[in-house]
Amino acid sequence: MRFSLRQIKYFAATAELGQISRAAIELSVSQSAVTISIRELEEGLGYKLFVRQSHGMELTDNGRHFLTRAYAILAAVDDARNMPQQIAPVSGELTLAATYTVMGYFLPDHLQRLSLLYPALRIQMLELDRETIEAGLLAKNYDMAMLLTSNVRNPAIQTETLFSSQRRLWVSQQHRFVAKRQVSFADISQEPFIMLTVDEAADSALRYWHLHGFEPKVSLNTKSIEAVRSLVANDLGVAILSDMVYRPWSLEGKRIETIKTLESVPSMNVGLAWRADASMSPAMQTIRQYFKQRYLDPQNPHSFSHR
Repeated sequence: MRFSLRQIKYFAATAELGQISRAAIELSVSQSAVTISIRELEEGLGYKLFVRQSHGMELTDNGRHFLTRAYAILAAVDDARNMPQQIAPVSGELTLAATYTVMGYFLPDHLQRLSLLYPALRIQMLELDRETIEAGLLAKNYDMAMLLTSNVRNPAIQTETLFSSQRRLWVSQQHRFVAKRQVSFADISQEPFIMLTVDEAADSALRYWHLHGFEPKVSLNTKSIEAVRSLVANDLGVAILSDMVYRPWSLEGKRIETIKTLESVPSMNVGLAWRADASMSPAMQTIRQYFKQRYLDPQNPHSFSHR
């Protein structure tokens, strides 16, 4: 059995977007290229990955299992492509604080890579809210932090944004908005809205809602991203959240679609923070350089996307 990285990428994009046409647009290729690639992959594997439905492509049970393996393959290739250019022996300890969203949806893979690259570097992790992190950095309780840099206000805290994760509207697969390419805040304001409150998400949301002159019809405030995912997937409301926390399936196995908003919504910026007058230790320099090479090096482009 042989398959190519291209086939894996086309399969994963179709699985996440639910339609070959949308996958083709995302990948900047023709629909026929995606169709042929998936057909060849299915022939090579010896089983169907999708069932074609009126609303698009639905994964089979085998397709769901293979998607997990496809993600692992793509992650391994991404790892190889984004290896630091130079690996020098580094030892010591580093206390790294992180907010809930960053800890849960961004850091784990990087912590594993760092442990393999720098086995003598001990990183102590702490999950805290932004205000506690800012106070702790200034009090020298923590060396660095990984958080939503768009939320940092204290000028004594130095930040370095690594990537910006676009916010989109989340709807169920059967929602009336699914057929739209963009949805206005006027239309969204008529729908039950699931408001995420963790990591100051509600404050950020209300700022851009009010900027456009609308008010969300909030049916539930919750700190749980998984609760938002399940409620949206079960067609009990809509939400606007970032690509970083997006997953196409709820815990019940129901699909969630994303749509761009007609009006602009600020991206969620994620990056590093440290005390502005801090002297960079070798451990701090290593962490900063690792993330800069992965996200900011123009010779090694890497942008976060759920696609």
